[in-house]
Amino acid sequence: MKPIPETINSQLDIKEKTSKSRVCGYLKAKGTSIVNGNGDEILLTGWGLGNWFLNEGYMWKSFHNSRFDRPRRIERVVEELTGKAYTQHFFEVFRSLYITEAEIRDLAESGYNSVRIPIHWRLLMEEGEEITFIESGFRLIDQCLDWCEKYSMYAFIDMHGAPGGQTGANIDDSIDDVPRLFIDEHSYRQCIELWKEIARRYKDRSIVGGYDLLNEPIRPGSSEMKSYDHLLPQLIAFYEDVIHEIRKIDDQHMLSIEGHHWSTSTEVFDRVYDPNMVIHFHRYGCNPDYQAFEEFVDLSLKMNLPLWLGETGENILEWFSAMYPLSLELNIGYNLWPAKKMEAMNSPYSIKEPEGWHEILSYLEGGRHPGYQKARTIFDELLHNIGFEHCVKNEHVTDAVFRQSGARVMGIDFDEFPGSGHSYLSNRHHENEHNHRCNTGMKLISHIRPVQSKIGFYNQWDFNSLALEKGEFACYTFAGDQSEGVWQVSIRGLENGELIVYENDEVIEKIQFMKEPDFSTFSVPSVKLDHWGVRRLKIEVMRGEAAVDWVRLT
Repeated sequence: MKPIPETINSQLDIKEKTSKSRVCGYLKAKGTSIVNGNGDEILLTGWGLGNWFLNEGYMWKSFHNSRFDRPRRIERVVEELTGKAYTQHFFEVFRSLYITEAEIRDLAESGYNSVRIPIHWRLLMEEGEEITFIESGFRLIDQCLDWCEKYSMYAFIDMHGAPGGQTGANIDDSIDDVPRLFIDEHSYRQCIELWKEIARRYKDRSIVGGYDLLNEPIRPGSSEMKSYDHLLPQLIAFYEDVIHEIRKIDDQHMLSIEGHHWSTSTEVFDRVYDPNMVIHFHRYGCNPDYQAFEEFVDLSLKMNLPLWLGETGENILEWFSAMYPLSLELNIGYNLWPAKKMEAMNSPYSIKEPEGWHEILSYLEGGRHPGYQKARTIFDELLHNIGFEHCVKNEHVTDAVFRQSGARVMGIDFDEFPGSGHSYLSNRHHENEHNHRCNTGMKLISHIRPVQSKIGFYNQWDFNSLALEKGEFACYTFAGDQSEGVWQVSIRGLENGELIVYENDEVIEKIQFMKEPDFSTFSVPSVKLDHWGVRRLKIEVMRGEAAVDWVRLT
C-alpha cells in the first residue's frame, strides 16, 4: 500500500482552514502551507472569473470553431454581424455586467473564500510600441477588489492573456498560436512593465491573494500544432526577470508559478524562484483520486513549498464530489473554472441562450448573415441574460464541490484517508485494471453508462462500480448541516447477502439483497451529525457480495 502523505487534514482542520474568517492580511508561504496575516493556515476555495476579461468561444456555445475561439476573433465576428459602433458598445456593457458585486457576494455566501481574476493585457495596455496603460481596464479590477474586501474573498490576479501570448493557443488570445511572449522582445518587455504597474497599483491591497504570473505557459505540441518546448529556458528566464522587477516594488504579495504543458509539468520547479511562492498546477480530465495529486505532493515535500490547484473543473458533478474534498484533505486549495457560462450545468451561474442564438452559431459555420438589426437584437438579449439576476443559479454545483447535502458520490470514490482499515477495507487486495483507486486493494467492476456529451473533460472514470464481499467496507464522508436528511444508496447484489449501513459509526439500517442484474436504490434516514459537523456513511457487507454504484445525501 502507498504511504500516507505527511499532511492529511481532518474534517475539523478543513472547516477551520476554509473559513472566511481566515481571509485576513497578506498570504505567505510557510513550508508546505499557505498562511494569512495572522500566521493561521488557510485553504483556498473558489472560482475563476473566466470569459470576463478574456472571452472563450466555448463559453458562448461555440465549440471547436477557430473563427470564434478567442477575444480578437470573437470581436471580429461580432463586428461582422452588428457593425463597429455596436461592437464597441457591446463589449463595454458586457464587461460591466458579466461580473458584478452580486456574483462576488453570492460566491462568498455559498462558502467560497477566493476568486481568480483572469486578465487580458489588451484591456490594460494600448497596443503598439509605446507603454501606455488603459484606466478603464484597471477600474474593473479595482472595483472587483473592493467587492472582495467587502465580502472577505481573496482575489488572485492571473495573467491569462500576456502580450504576444504565453501559451500559443486561443486561451491567451495569441495572433497565430505561437507563444510570442518568449520570442518577441517587445512583448517580453510589455509583460514585465505590465506586472510592474500591477505591483505599483496593488502592493498595499492585502485582499489580493497573489500574482499568478502566467497562465498555462507553452502548450504541448501535437500532430497539428508545432512544439515550442525549446522555449522553456526563456520561460524560466521570464520568471526570474519579472520576479526581480516585482520585488523592487512589492515584497509582500505571494507569487503563483505555473509549469508548462497546461500547467501540468513539474520541470520548471527545479529551483525556488521566491521564498513567498506557491506551486500552481492544473487538473482536467484525470481520474479523481490520489494519483491526480501524487507527483505535485512529492514535489511540494521536496521543495518545502505549498501547492495550489489553481484551475480545474469542466467535468460532471460526481467528478467534483470526488476531486475537491480529496484536494483539501491533502492541504491543497483549489480554484474551479469558470464561474459563469452559457447553458452551463457545471458552473455556479448559467446564462440563458438568447432567442435566435442558433443563427449566430450557424453564421460561424458558413450560414447566412441574420441581418445587422436582428443580430443586434440577439446580442442585446445576451447582455440582458448575463446579469446575475437573470442567470440560473446551479446550487447543486456547490453541493458537489463541498460534497454536502445534494451531492452524489460514485461508489468507487470512497474516502481515501486515513486509509485501509479506517476509510475502506479489502480482504482480497484486488489489483484492479481500471487505473482508478489503484493500491487500495478494492475491487472495481465495469458498469457501462450513457456517455455524457459535451461535458468538458469527462473521461468515463465512473464506468465502474465498487464490489464488496463479506467483511469488506467503504466509507463516504459528507459535509453536514443541522437538519436531518436521507441517504440514498444504489446497490446491486452480486450474490445473495446482507449489508449494514452505519452513520458516524452507529448502525442505521440493515439491508438484505438478492443477486440481481440491475441496481436498486435504498433510502435510509440520516439522523446523526458528528461534533465536526460531518456525516460519515459506512457500508459493510456481512455476507454475500454486493456492488455499490453511488451514494447521495439529500
